Amino acid sequence: MIETKGLTKRFGDLVAVNEVDLTVGPGEVLGLLGPNGAGKTTTVRMLSSVLRPTSGTAHVAGYDVLASGQDVRRRVGVLTEAPGLYTRMTGREYLDFFGELRGLMRSYRATRILALAEQFEVADALDRRLSEYSKGMRQKIALVRTLLHDPDVLLLDEPTSAMDPASARLVRDALHHLRAAAGRAIVLCTHNLGEAEELSDRIAIIQQGRIVSEGTVAELKSRLLGPPMMELRYLVEAQDGVVPVVSRFGTVDAVGAGWVRFRAPDPAMTNPRLLRALADHGVSVVTLSEAPQSLERVYLRAVGEGADVGTVAGEGMSSVPWDGGAR
Repeated sequence: MIETKGLTKRFGDLVAVNEVDLTVGPGEVLGLLGPNGAGKTTTVRMLSSVLRPTSGTAHVAGYDVLASGQDVRRRVGVLTEAPGLYTRMTGREYLDFFGELRGLMRSYRATRILALAEQFEVADALDRRLSEYSKGMRQKIALVRTLLHDPDVLLLDEPTSAMDPASARLVRDALHHLRAAAGRAIVLCTHNLGEAEELSDRIAIIQQGRIVSEGTVAELKSRLLGPPMMELRYLVEAQDGVVPVVSRFGTVDAVGAGWVRFRAPDPAMTNPRLLRALADHGVSVVTLSEAPQSLERVYLRAVGEGADVGTVAGEGMSSVPWDGGAR
């Protein structure tokens, strides 16, 4: 549904997007992450055939963005970070206007507008002026506008910005449905890394116009953060003998009262041996499980800001790096 090769955009001496290669298949969500000014918005503008690439190629829904721009624009739905609403219009007038621009028949427009407005819980406000809407309601109207013509490809820039948690959940649920029900390709640009991790099948991290890392969340965590982080919890009275035993089976990362975090390259093989060794030393194990590692750590490492990002301890714990001595 989306394929780019060497996609590049220059503004004078500034290279905003530098030889980007991306693919997004039907029913797939690609999270496009990066700092402000990294090239996300420029990439989206080229994919929606609004901005001409300087070099390289991009095909969207089977159409070349240069040779068949009108066909591309018919098949994409674009939600920009600043949606640009016409605030003197009512919600219904605004959506009907854009539906007409999309070539939708009047009777279909009315039905489609109401159905989407009900889905995103703004139907009761359709006859109020947009100037009276909250920021979250305006964002919902912009999303309805994006979906009016039932596009094959969605290019979404911060779709849940300014929304309260309940509204953001409503939108995320809708995106799950849109991806699964119709096989749409979705590119999601967001600074909400929890949202990106939940919705994205793959992540591409862009910095200074280049893709610096790409893969599934699991692949990126393995590649950038190393072996899995395991967390051992045990009855605290056995504390003195725990760390030396654990260090025989993995690299101890942090310790605290009643817990140890360590990395092991093959937990499936080492964990049973570790548990037997701890039992031999009289240690009462409470749990041994893989500790969650956030996409935030992956992101910071990928953009070069995470070289010293330490392990985030679990709730109620203080992480203490291990210096090689027993605790």
